[in-house]
Amino acid sequence: MTRTLSLRLRLTLIILVPLLLISAAVAVWATRDAQARAADRFDRSLLVTALGISRDTAISGGDALSQETRDLLRNTSGGPVFYHVYAPDGVFVTGYATPPVPPRIEPAEGAVFFDSVHLGRPVRAVRLTDSMLIDGLSGDFTFTVWQDLALRDGFVRSLSQRTYVVMTTLIAAVGLIVWFGVRFGLRPLLDLEQAIEQRSSTDLTPISRPIPDEVQGIVGRLNALLSELAATMQAKDRFISDAAHQLRNPIAGVLALSEAVMASKTEDDFRTRSADLTEAAAHAARLTEDLLAFERARSAPSTESLPEDDVHDILVDVVTRLQRDASAANVILTLTGETGPIFTRADRTLLGQAIENLIRNALAHGGNGLKKVTVTLEASDEELVICIADDGKGLSPDEYATALSRFGQVTASEGSGLGLPIAEAVAEAHGGELRLSDGNPGLRVCMVLPGSGK
Repeated sequence: MTRTLSLRLRLTLIILVPLLLISAAVAVWATRDAQARAADRFDRSLLVTALGISRDTAISGGDALSQETRDLLRNTSGGPVFYHVYAPDGVFVTGYATPPVPPRIEPAEGAVFFDSVHLGRPVRAVRLTDSMLIDGLSGDFTFTVWQDLALRDGFVRSLSQRTYVVMTTLIAAVGLIVWFGVRFGLRPLLDLEQAIEQRSSTDLTPISRPIPDEVQGIVGRLNALLSELAATMQAKDRFISDAAHQLRNPIAGVLALSEAVMASKTEDDFRTRSADLTEAAAHAARLTEDLLAFERARSAPSTESLPEDDVHDILVDVVTRLQRDASAANVILTLTGETGPIFTRADRTLLGQAIENLIRNALAHGGNGLKKVTVTLEASDEELVICIADDGKGLSPDEYATALSRFGQVTASEGSGLGLPIAEAVAEAHGGELRLSDGNPGLRVCMVLPGSGK
């Protein structure tokens, strides 16, 4: 038996893998959102600081900054901020000597944010150009404010790590809940396993204990299989019992005649008893063959696995083989209907034996008035119909059930009582059925099989 992942592990993976993928997507989104929030927050802080420096420069002429502005410089967004101011003529006014340089020349008016490198460290900066008059000098003053990017990256990591911790905790909690929850949820399956384990060849009763809705179909199919298996075993037991009963008398007769042959006193007596022995042995052999044929028909493979065969050729072979027996009984045996190759899926041996049994039945039970037996083949895309009709005494509809039962005989005879049951079993094994009807006169038995178009 091929081993695979446990159902518990499968369910855990089915739940956790999509959750991990969703978590990864959320983590990417959370990181980008944190970066966007941090960038906006830091840029606003830099702009506020630049505006404060601009205001204080205009008031003091660049000589001093207010306490509020100095507080912004010391701890804006969690870290120090640096600044630089120069006049319209490029003269340094106040702040640090060398500001970061933007990657390209920006318009003179307004605020421009940019990333740059200052003294070997990446920074985020804003350059604000404002027109003002300071100490008689009028024009565009440029204010540059910047901060180390490491502060912003640290802020992003702080926001992201909170999200990661929460998500990791949730995933771990879900994983534990699923792992132990699935084990608890699968407990009915363990109970079902115990119920199946209790079944044996002597106990094939259906499983009736409460089961989850998800396995109702499986248990239903299992119960159907158990019922079919129980019915099959009962049928085999009945067949073996019936076979033993039917073979007991012929075998006893063969043994008795064998002893009689050994006790013969004259040559004529020996020949007579030997002939009786041969006939009794032949009868036992035919009965055995019929029993085996009936069981083989009941155990035949599915129609889909059977090979294509020519039904007309099978009928020709059977009718030709039985012509001598029919002539000996002064009966005309003919084959009519469709000619030429008529193909369908069939077991040649079983189908031939079924047709032979039907013809022999007609010869054996047709009565003294029997004159002819006609085998007819009718074919269409939907079905093949093989009929054996005789003009003998026939059967009444009330006797059909008896004739179709195993070992059933309407009138006492030397037959096995398996001719019609074998034919019916063969028809059903080929996906068809056996139909009995009044031949007016005689009996008409038709084997209806699926056509080549099915």
